Amino acid sequence: MATIAHRIEVDPEVHHGKPVIAGTRVPVHMVLGLLGEGLSISEIIDEYYDHITREDVLACIRYAHTVVQEEEVYARSEPARK
Repeated sequence: MATIAHRIEVDPEVHHGKPVIAGTRVPVHMVLGLLGEGLSISEIIDEYYDHITREDVLACIRYAHTVVQEEEVYARSEPARK
């Protein structure tokens, strides 16, 4: 298991090596998806993952921010349509 960010780790044996909250099997992408659907941090903890903390959810957000911040995107021009 490798820590890749504060409270975030990866293990090839857990969720195919996708990032999870440290010490859990909760994938970062699931937490981010719930936030994207409009759930509050409290709702995520109360309704889905009662074994994680507010700080865990914030760690998911910080991790996603870092990934997007470091991402390089190259625009492609679309071919002309006939």
